[in-house]
Amino acid sequence: MLKVTNLSVAFKKENAFTNVIHNISYSVETNEIIGIVGESGSGKSVSSLALMGLLPKKISNISSGSISFQDQELTQLSEKEFRRIRGNQISMIFQEPMSSLNPSMKCGKQVLEILKAHTKLTTKEAKAEVLSLFEKVQLPEPEVLYNKYPHQISGGQKQRVMIAMAIACKPKLLIADEPTTALDVTVQKEIIKLLKKLQQETNMSIIFISHDLALVSEIADKVVVMYKGAIVEQGSAATIFNQPQHTYTKALLASRPSLDVRLAKLPTIADFLNNTIDNTIVTAQDRAEKHQQLYSQPPLLEVANVEKEYLGQASLFGKSTSFKAVNDVSFKVYEGETVGLVGESGCGKSTLGNAILQLDKATAGSIRYRGTDITKLNSSQIKTLRKEIQLIFQDPYSSLNPRIAVGNAILEPMKVHGLYENDAQRKERVIALLERVGLEADHYNRYPHEFSGGQRQRIGIARTIALQPKLIICDESVSALDISVQAQVLNLLNELKENFGFTYLFISHDLAVVKYMSDQLIVMNKGKIEEIGDADVIYANPKSEYTHKLIAAIPKENAIKKRFRK
Repeated sequence: MLKVTNLSVAFKKENAFTNVIHNISYSVETNEIIGIVGESGSGKSVSSLALMGLLPKKISNISSGSISFQDQELTQLSEKEFRRIRGNQISMIFQEPMSSLNPSMKCGKQVLEILKAHTKLTTKEAKAEVLSLFEKVQLPEPEVLYNKYPHQISGGQKQRVMIAMAIACKPKLLIADEPTTALDVTVQKEIIKLLKKLQQETNMSIIFISHDLALVSEIADKVVVMYKGAIVEQGSAATIFNQPQHTYTKALLASRPSLDVRLAKLPTIADFLNNTIDNTIVTAQDRAEKHQQLYSQPPLLEVANVEKEYLGQASLFGKSTSFKAVNDVSFKVYEGETVGLVGESGCGKSTLGNAILQLDKATAGSIRYRGTDITKLNSSQIKTLRKEIQLIFQDPYSSLNPRIAVGNAILEPMKVHGLYENDAQRKERVIALLERVGLEADHYNRYPHEFSGGQRQRIGIARTIALQPKLIICDESVSALDISVQAQVLNLLNELKENFGFTYLFISHDLAVVKYMSDQLIVMNKGKIEEIGDADVIYANPKSEYTHKLIAAIPKENAIKKRFRK
């Protein structure tokens, strides 16, 4: 159906075009799912935009090669000819549904627009088809959702609206570009099952793009591995997962935290390429000795019966409604400990983190830090507390001011809290911090847009630790990173914890990552604590059905091998 032959794509840089995709070749058969895997910058998305005729004009071009779709040469088509194919015969699900959906337009109308553009259906027939599509992608209450705006529905629901839009015209080829990144593991599993079901029903082919090889293993028949704009390995999924040949493929498979073995340090791509892998294992005895030491001291943080209630109003004269985002939550955190807080979106994790930070006041209960109830502090005392309790944000790009050089962004909080005698000393400290998190001194005067996602997260970490806090809340701080970059950041957080004695409250929806990082694990569901205890014990023997469901949704090494033995 699709044949890509020796495709090269060039981008303009300093008045000259430079290839970023180098002679890639692969094919997609009818009713086949092909997985394209690689890190950010490997060329996955750029090559898929070339298939859709969506490469940015004037600054990019196809420098050589061929893209043949159903015996039609796509590289020779005009924009008008491409519009007849795009969304009709070849469709795409984009990575970020919130930025791909029109925020000022109701969800149903956005899907209806596609049908009106490519079919001869009347408005009434098109609406009926949209509702049928919403049912097909398992959206609840299709009639209600038809009239909702994107901001009024969850991330998983937005992704389903995007899928409905992509399959509206029954395309022959569907390109899914990171369609589950930053989604809960349970929602992720549902999206994968949905795509497989749709493929079987309609016989369409799918190109599934991801940085997560374990995830690709659950859906793909064939796998293409990309690195630095080139294909380094391709073959059947069974061959790639059981007998990977290229070092880079082996590195991608090993970078995700294992659920069976706890390594002291996660292997990174660089470790594999330089043959410097550390296979030291943290044993159950090592953990027991460490925990005995941790839990023999008084707690650093005590959260007791904390509630956070939000009030709303049904209508102008209607009764007030209330919603408890956090409901009677109690736990303790000890100095030097990492407490994992896991649960699906909307379970109350971030709301609880904000209450501890005093960014959003709890409506009931107490939060004691070093024995003092911080819910009763005045604004001056809270400012002092900010130095002790810090936050690493989920999205470092939106938390950094694009107009301020990163060095000044790190220096600013030092100045606010009166650390060091002058700016010269502070600058010296900032440079030391940049180098400490794996960046360079000359990065001081650069701006956020000049860095990759992984580098920006390191800048965020440097800014957080600049105040030498005791407790750091990591709120989904690695969820949007490539698997290999995620491994680097997790290793860095553990290293900084050992060297500086940090205590972490590690919030995430990814149970594999939380299990690797945590001493104690808290599972939240609908504002309440579902389960609490040692991370390894909970994973081995979950008491709650909800925890069991979360664990079952994680792509696992054994399940991968089992699938390909069939």
